[in-house]
Parts: sequence; structure tokens; C-alpha cells
Amino acid sequence: MCGITGFIDAGTPRYDDLFGAIKRMTSAIRHRGPDDEGIWIDETIPIALGHRRLSIIDLSPSGHQPMVSAHGRYVMVFNGEIYNYLDIKQQLEASGDAPAWRGHSDTEVLLAAFERWGPEKAIQQCTGMFAIALWDIQDRKLHLMRDRMGEKPLYYGWSNQVLLFGSELKAFYAHPKWIGEINRDALCLYLRYNYIPAPYSIFKHVFKLIPGSILTVSLEEIKNASIHAEVTDLQPKPYWSIHDVVDDGMHHQLHLSDTEAVDHLHDLLKDAVGKQMIADVPLGAFLSGGIDSSTVVAIMQAQSSRPVRTFSIGFHEKDFNEAHYAAAVAKHLGTDHTELYVTPEEAYDIIPRLPEIYDEPFADSSQIPTCLISALTRRYVTVSLSGDGGDELFGGYNRYANANDVWNWIRKIPYPVRKSVSEAIQWFSPEQWEQAYQVFKNFLPSRYQVNNAGDKILKLSRILGVKSLQEVYKQFISHWKVPHQVVLNGIEPTARYAYHKPADLDDFISWMMYVDAFTYLPDDILVKVDRAAMHVSLETRVPMLDHRVVEYVWKLPLHLKLRNGESKWLLKQVLYQYVPPGLVNRPKMGFGVPLQHWLRGPLREWAEDLLDVKRLKEEGFFHVEKIRQKWEEHISGRRNWQYHLWDILMFQAWLASYAHLIHESKTHTLPV
Repeated sequence: MCGITGFIDAGTPRYDDLFGAIKRMTSAIRHRGPDDEGIWIDETIPIALGHRRLSIIDLSPSGHQPMVSAHGRYVMVFNGEIYNYLDIKQQLEASGDAPAWRGHSDTEVLLAAFERWGPEKAIQQCTGMFAIALWDIQDRKLHLMRDRMGEKPLYYGWSNQVLLFGSELKAFYAHPKWIGEINRDALCLYLRYNYIPAPYSIFKHVFKLIPGSILTVSLEEIKNASIHAEVTDLQPKPYWSIHDVVDDGMHHQLHLSDTEAVDHLHDLLKDAVGKQMIADVPLGAFLSGGIDSSTVVAIMQAQSSRPVRTFSIGFHEKDFNEAHYAAAVAKHLGTDHTELYVTPEEAYDIIPRLPEIYDEPFADSSQIPTCLISALTRRYVTVSLSGDGGDELFGGYNRYANANDVWNWIRKIPYPVRKSVSEAIQWFSPEQWEQAYQVFKNFLPSRYQVNNAGDKILKLSRILGVKSLQEVYKQFISHWKVPHQVVLNGIEPTARYAYHKPADLDDFISWMMYVDAFTYLPDDILVKVDRAAMHVSLETRVPMLDHRVVEYVWKLPLHLKLRNGESKWLLKQVLYQYVPPGLVNRPKMGFGVPLQHWLRGPLREWAEDLLDVKRLKEEGFFHVEKIRQKWEEHISGRRNWQYHLWDILMFQAWLASYAHLIHESKTHTLPV
């Protein structure tokens, strides 16, 4: 695991200027790789590549990057891991195409594969997580590549005649020619989703590379782009996409018995976990005690000759604490378990650092416990496996089980009646609905026994006003419902999933799972984990996102994932071979914090400062009255707007941290 940076300057800078710029960019992401730094420059182009190394495999200097290929055609910086690099190495050796190996790093094998097969064919043979910048010295072309599911980040963009690329935006901020102008349309997307979906970033002319794609840019194209100060015409080419995987799964569905389906999934997971346990440094795993992390840890422990290191954090607030579940699973499996109960003060201390950790606005509040568990884990190990991806693959979110039922129920009610009921429900606070729910909870089927019921009832009230299944999903995932009415001069772009639907994906639950894997998983979940972990120089690995697992699961019928209202049926059958069902079956909790209470209590002064009327008006990004209304309703206890407010607060905190790096044209108009 590492961090990469680089740029191609369409001007004529001196070598000293190139070196100074790439040095600053690379130093800005030192946290991603504290073990080593490398720089490569060709003044004649001019191009510069930078690399920060977190040594995981081949700790010797032979793994140093940037690395030049054996025959001198390519130079590369690479962030991530190629889990099947030994297989690729063996294939190269068997065909007589292997160079004289200088070490035993996956980087060297990957470069040899590029020389043998070319970038696209080589990357299709790789199983792993990666962000790669590959400069073709012979053809004078830059290839930017990102892994299939988006585990590793890669930004690219244009600023002042310079094509910039890197693992994090803070590398861009460090370049002396950086000019950043906020993209108000992307800000609208952020308010809806609490993250900025690819390909957008918070800045104009800066983009996230789409997972599973290669962006190839010739030097001539870069010179031409400098004339127009744009990179929007540069189109990444997919070498793999979840869209095509789902489409193929619809056309080539497997018809297996339950036993066959479970056994094959088990075999794939054992192979994925086994490959991801290879490291020359201490390794462990996050363990919440839920289905996903418990499955990963169980398979790890079965393949380990000694207790696996596992880690969890707990909160003293009962509704947010999973630590005792994790401890029970760890005891049953025999892991070497470490847990830390976090005080509110320790959680608050993370918040001022969030803009530094997530260097564009990001408002998934589970970022707080994710940062805490990453810091705990890094004290003991350098690599941690995670159970992320299980919800999207196996149907773990409550909305998958409930969406059809909700729609079939509400569409029987005339729309005007639904609208009136929706408005009436919203007159009561979530606390009042929570109290009412507790009275009837024990009389409800288990699938309707949930935590934080008050919030979910209010969310349901908003769903009463929709007119289609797709609108039901949009309500489930949206924070601000009409964000362009909140952002000054912002126009919300059409979501990518709206025009990338697989042709034969008619089942609504599968459609939701596809959209989540397409957007929410790479742009929220994986961003959250990558930034939190890499901030403390911890490598995370996600076995369930091995592309072979993903491709297999999408060829299975839905009833193997959700059965009789039970989510993750298939994955649970694998887990039950290691732990009894009673140990892990419980309502889904998530990884949250008591944000609504914190904003009314210990975080109130901090929030009030960021939401100050004069400040908001001077900054000029939002319609102030809409934000202040929600803030006042929240602190009074009349409503719970915790997620809406966290979106605004995380943007405001980010803006305060990076205001000196942001150029604004001041063309916005303030409301009278």
C-alpha cells in the first residue's frame, strides 16, 4: 500500500521547478507510505512521478518506486497489491518472457506483464486492488488505471497548463500551479448522497477515475488540452465494469443446488482470503461481530496456524455498541482479540481532523468510528482485512428486504391521502416515534425489529410521497431531497446509474444492489475506509471484492441472497460452518455514532460557529435560511436533521481548512 503522485506540465519548467513540485506533492501524502520516497523526472517531456511506500511485500530496496521496466520502455508508480502476482510471474517464466528478477515484489512482476502484454491485457489478468500511473517512454503516453471495484483512489485533473494525478487531492494542493474552483454542481450531488460520486470531485476540471477503467493520454493530447484548460474530453476506457458483470449474470445465470452454490462461494472466499493474507508484515482484521467481518475472520482463522489478530471498538451508548458481539465471535473462533471502548471525548477529538483525513467534503458519520478502529489496529499490525462489500453483494441493507413491501403497500393508497399522512408523521420528533415503536416492537416480525426506529419512521413518511419504485430507492439514499434549492447557482447532474442500467435488470431489488455496488460502495464505503486507514499508514484489504467473487455472485438468482425475508442467506450458510447462527443473527446496527445528541450537546458550539449566518452569507455557497431552519429545528429537539446538518458541517469544516487553496469567481448571487 502506497501513495502515488505525478504531473505533466505543458509549459517549459526547469528541472529544479519539476523536482520541487513533485517533492511537495509526494510529501503531502507521506501518511500513505512512511517507509520510503521515490521521484522520477524526465525534463524533456516534462513529466514527474512521485511515490510514497508502505512496505508490505519485499521490504528490501528492490521494491523501490518509481520503477523502470527491465527493457526500459515503462516507468511506473503503483499503489495497492496484486494478489495473484506469483501466478503471473510463473506464467511469464513458463513462456520465457520473464526478465532477470531484481527482487520479489509484485511491482516488478506487474511491469514485466505490461512489457509482455501491454497495459490493458496485462491489467485484465490481475487480481487485486490498485491505482497505477504508467508512463510509456517509447510512445510518450500516460496510462492511469484503477482496480475493478474502486478500492484504491485515483484523481486526475487540469490546473494552469498542468495535468495532475495522484492518490489524494492534497497532492494537487501542494503543486505550485494549483488553482481550485469549487464545482457547485458536484456540491449538489454531495448534499444528496453525503459523498461526491465519480467521476466528479469537489473541484471543476478534476475527476475521480472510474473503477475498472484506463485513461490513456498522449503527450500531444495533453499539449492540446492545455490550450482549452480542460480534461473533460479525455474519456477513460473500461476494461471491466460492474454494469457488464451484472448484464452477463442476467444472461448466463447459474442453476445450482443450495449446497453447490454455498460450496463454490466458500471455495472462492477461501482462495481470496488466503491470497490476501500474504504479507511480510504483521496482519489482522477488523471484527464487528456481524455477518461480513465474522465470515472473513472465520476463514482467516481456519487458514492460520496461530490466533489471528482481531480488533473492535465499543461505545458506552447501548444503541451504538457492537463490541460484545465481536468479543463473542472472537472467543468462539479463538482469535487474539483487542477491543477499545471509546469515550465521547476521544470521538470528538477526531472531528477537527476529518477535513485533513478526507481532503474533499465527505459526510458519512461512520467515518468517526472508522478512524478510531483504524488507529487502534495500526498500533499492532500493518495490514487489516475487512468485511466491506458483503451488504452490496448479498443483499444486506434493510432497504433490499423492505422496498418492494413498502411500495406494494403505499401504492394502494391514493396519492393525496399518502401526502397528507406523510406531512402528519413529520410533525412528531424521532424520539416520540421511538417511544411509540418500543411499545409495539415485541409484537412485530423480526425483520421489522430495527434500531433507531424513530429516524426510520420519518424516512418512511417521506417515501409515502413517491410515485415509482425508483423514487422509493432515491428517497432511501437521499439526504437533501432538492439540493439545487440549497446550493447557490448549483445544478444537480444526472446520476450515473440513471443511464447505465443493464438492459435486462428488471428485478427491483437486484437493481438497487447493482446501483449500490456502482456508486455507494466505491464512493462512500471504500473512500471512508481507505482514507481513515491510510491516514495512520494501515493497509486494508477486502476479500469479498475479489472480482471472481463478485462475478460469481451476480450469476446467482436472487433467492440465494434474500430468502423469506432473510438477508445474506447464501453468505450466512458459509459462516454457519464456523459459528452457530445464534452468535451472529441479530438486527443490523451499522457503524454509527449518536450524532443527533452530540450536535445538541458537546458539538453545538463548534457547529454554531460553522453555521453562523454572517459566515454562510459571506462564503456564498448556500441559501442560508434553509440551513438555519434545519439547525434551529434540530437543536430545539423538534426534528432530527443530523444527516442533513452533518453534510453542511463537513463541507464548512473542509472549506475552513482549505480556503486559502480555493479560487472563487464570485459570480454567485446571494438571496435578498
